[in-house]
Amino acid sequence: MQANPANPASRKASQNALNAFGPLLPEFMGGSADLAGSNLTIWDGSKGLTRDDASGNYIYYGVREFGMSAIMNGIALHKGFIPYGATFLMFVEYAKNAVRMAALMKQPSIFVYTHDSIGLGEDGPTHQPVEQIASMRLTPNLYNWRPCDQVESAIAWQQAIERKDGPTSLIFTRQGLEQQARDAQQLSDVKKGGYILSCDGNPEIIFIATGSEVQLAQDSAKELRSQGKKVRVVSMPCTDAFEDQSAAYKESVLPASVSRRVAVEAGIADYWYKYVGLNGAVVGMTTFGESAPANELFEHFGFTVANIVSKANELF
Repeated sequence: MQANPANPASRKASQNALNAFGPLLPEFMGGSADLAGSNLTIWDGSKGLTRDDASGNYIYYGVREFGMSAIMNGIALHKGFIPYGATFLMFVEYAKNAVRMAALMKQPSIFVYTHDSIGLGEDGPTHQPVEQIASMRLTPNLYNWRPCDQVESAIAWQQAIERKDGPTSLIFTRQGLEQQARDAQQLSDVKKGGYILSCDGNPEIIFIATGSEVQLAQDSAKELRSQGKKVRVVSMPCTDAFEDQSAAYKESVLPASVSRRVAVEAGIADYWYKYVGLNGAVVGMTTFGESAPANELFEHFGFTVANIVSKANELF
């Protein structure tokens, strides 16, 4: 996949991953809370489970996010299946108790959440998640992946499938994402949850980003480099996995000697101060969203190269 670049939305990259893994995993038991066409969780081998035919491997749960998540936990406790179920990220609000119970019970349910930010656009602030990812990251034993392209999406699915001691959430975009260049070492490091995506020797500043904002961080780094500054860009698709790494690895990615740091994510800003420090900068959300096309919203809320570069230059 790394050798065959493409720029799909990560929800489509997720479906591509399901088509790759599905034939190898007859134990897959998928589903969606009445949003299968938007979540793209039906793969080529999916067959609906019905009252009259129990041979299927896909459950149409209807508009019941909590019920879906609780049933997934029951399937995981039963053993023999790998349950995954999907809805919009915003609707995790209806399912939180069941998601928390999966984490508490250490059950390997896979929660798929699409339409992951203000990039949802015209559906407005009621459907645009802001604080949800931060809340999920604060839930013990819940691993949360927000991949930046099709490669990270496939690896996120792999990690979720292989995890046996707790649940995983996979958080995907509505909009297309540009594939990032990686060498073999970077490709290997994706599963560690955070890794160096691009870097100048002896960097003066570090950008940390996830999901759809990784390309924005790369573009901002390019602009800073044109100004003569040395920049490192860190992609951090899973803070939970990153925290599991050794102190030496974490220091190699985020060296304490580089105190200038900017985090970029189209979610609540506060979470990221643990990585940038109180003197660092965060380009994130501090309010609810608005209703407008995604590109207009990103500009309105400061997710632009000009704003990120300005925030970075304030640290020098």
